[in-house]
Amino acid sequence: MTEEAFDVVVVGSCMTDLVSQAPRLPKAGETIHGHKFFIGFGGKGANQCIQAARMGAKTAMVCKVGKDFFGENYIQNFKDNGVSTEFVGQTVDSATGAASIIVNDAGENAIVIVAGANLLLGGEDLRRALPALSRAKVMVCQLEVSPDTSLQALRLSHENNVKTIFNPAPAIPDLDPEFYRASDVFCCNESEAELLTGVAVASIEDAGRAGQELLRRGCSSVIITLGSRGCVVLSAQEPSSPSHHVPTKPVTTVDTTGAGDSFIGALAFYMAHFPTMSLEEMARRANQVAGVSVQTIGTQASYPSKKDLPTGLF
Repeated sequence: MTEEAFDVVVVGSCMTDLVSQAPRLPKAGETIHGHKFFIGFGGKGANQCIQAARMGAKTAMVCKVGKDFFGENYIQNFKDNGVSTEFVGQTVDSATGAASIIVNDAGENAIVIVAGANLLLGGEDLRRALPALSRAKVMVCQLEVSPDTSLQALRLSHENNVKTIFNPAPAIPDLDPEFYRASDVFCCNESEAELLTGVAVASIEDAGRAGQELLRRGCSSVIITLGSRGCVVLSAQEPSSPSHHVPTKPVTTVDTTGAGDSFIGALAFYMAHFPTMSLEEMARRANQVAGVSVQTIGTQASYPSKKDLPTGLF
């Protein structure tokens, strides 16, 4: 059992993305010719973990993959990125999570996700990872594994004074109220904020209103990401103060896939390495990291390493 403490522990999902590019999306029963196929590494949890690791955080992933070709490949991907695989479980009862993605020439896509082994991650796995979970600087989780597992991870971390980032994605409307109270940083995008609060988020002001509602539910702080418009940051420490809009620098966007995960991975790195930095400044820097990721095609393939980023970000 390792005695080392991790900067960032992510409890979450791994998905293998099987991507076909075709002129258009096929109709039911139709076979069409595509012009490119590639296999990518995805899943919100793993994406966030890989981005934190590339920036220099000492990371561990708590997840479950199948005892299959994709599972073996994924474990190797973690190792290649310096992520500890000590708590990556393999199961014979289910296949590694997979997403079949068809992208047409207009950039529209059709996606079928089979969560597979991700849904088998449970309490037993968390108990095994407790030495790492209880001593991490930051713990991150999402909703691509069973919500009960994510809530248990948040609870365990909270009890051990580990800072928590919760990304309620994909959002579920009837989220257990305890999720809010166990989140040091509750980080979601516009559509997730809207689904959870019922506040339509069309503007920066709307995002502030949705954020206030999330604070009322017990979150310590809230970040609502707004894509190219940056994000808004709110804190329960200053409940009377308005939300802070953190704009982002304009970039030439090539592919936004996984940009939200890049932001959260970078945020986890900053929370672990610069604990006294203001959340606004962390968000400003995380915006820049995500901004680099959208300038290259692919998900994890587009995530920058420390050497690719300006030294001013560290």
